Amino acid sequence: MSGLVEINFDGIVGPSHNYAGLSLGNIASASHKGDASYPRAAALQGIAKMRGNMERGLVQGFLLPLPRPNYGLLRDLAVAEDTERPLLAAAWSASSMWTANAATVSPAPDTADGRCHLTPANLVTMLHRGQEWRDTQAQLKIAFGNERHFAVHDAVPPSFGDEGAANHMRFCESHDAPGVEVFVYGRPGGRFPARQHEQASRAVARLHGLDPGRCVFVEQNPEAIEAGAFHNDVVAVANETVLFAHERAFARREDAYGAIREAFPKLQLVEVPESAVSLEEAIKTYLFNAQLLTLPSGDMALVVPSECQESASVWAWCEQMLASNGPIRQVIPVDVRQSMANGGGPACLRLRVVADPATVDARFLLDDAKADRIESVIAQMWPERIEPSDIGSESLAKTVIEAREALLTVLSLDELA
Repeated sequence: MSGLVEINFDGIVGPSHNYAGLSLGNIASASHKGDASYPRAAALQGIAKMRGNMERGLVQGFLLPLPRPNYGLLRDLAVAEDTERPLLAAAWSASSMWTANAATVSPAPDTADGRCHLTPANLVTMLHRGQEWRDTQAQLKIAFGNERHFAVHDAVPPSFGDEGAANHMRFCESHDAPGVEVFVYGRPGGRFPARQHEQASRAVARLHGLDPGRCVFVEQNPEAIEAGAFHNDVVAVANETVLFAHERAFARREDAYGAIREAFPKLQLVEVPESAVSLEEAIKTYLFNAQLLTLPSGDMALVVPSECQESASVWAWCEQMLASNGPIRQVIPVDVRQSMANGGGPACLRLRVVADPATVDARFLLDDAKADRIESVIAQMWPERIEPSDIGSESLAKTVIEAREALLTVLSLDELA
């Protein structure tokens, strides 16, 4: 299909970005609980990452912060402002910045009706995330409102937990060619919750009209979940024909690789052995929570957190990989430290959508002039620093609400107010 390209839609970090430690199983989030956060710096780091992708010749989009504080949630739970701090913090969460959890996306070449299908993730495992999907869907219905080209579904019913694209991979010879979609699920029973349920993944595949022969369902390694890989994208990332994964990413690893190869024989596996980079170090540095991108030259680049450079074992592996002349030809570190401290690397911050940019609402596509306007609003309106004790204050709430409204205005998206 001519005109189809992969567009990365990054979440703009919201003005209420804070470290409340709400995400059980997310080691970075837990370890920074109670720290002061820096929303302005976080949002500017995110815009800088987006600018980097544009400079590489890639099409870049964005999604907006959701309305916070969520007073509707506080009313529904009868939460008083000075009590129930975890519930209060949930209503202030800026976790929608991690748009890898916004939805699962099946491009038009894969679907029965030839449209790109998007299903918002229900995120029911965690309260602070489970409140997001309807507001996320409202954005998706505007950005992808052309019903000739897109179908935006409701979330999977909440009996089954769905965490979106963070547990979904797609293999193809090129982004505009038919692909094989791989859904990675966890099984309950461990110390941390398995957030992606198998039946949620199967429901999404049916909703999207995917060919069952071009879908693969594999189990995430329980050891990885126990170690803090709460989503598959913390231990594996795919792009076109390449799977970049840790040796301990999948349960019954050889069976998982075999199932993917059977559906997609041209698979190129780049596996990092435990002996080179331990699972714990991979999770600490988010080596796999990277953007694996096809550049206009045809080369593949891996955009990694700058923390990878600071790990001797991880950086040695990256240098070895580049020297081997394999399919990944560049490793590009980026600074997203404010996001990393809450458990989200470069891959968490983006939702991949294969589409013709001309069919997307242009207000959600980034260019340099629009990036300038967004940065100006952030620099003027986003709080510089938030202490845990600030959450719930009327003055901060006013600042957060006005900051988001200013961003909507400058982007002509006031219908999302």
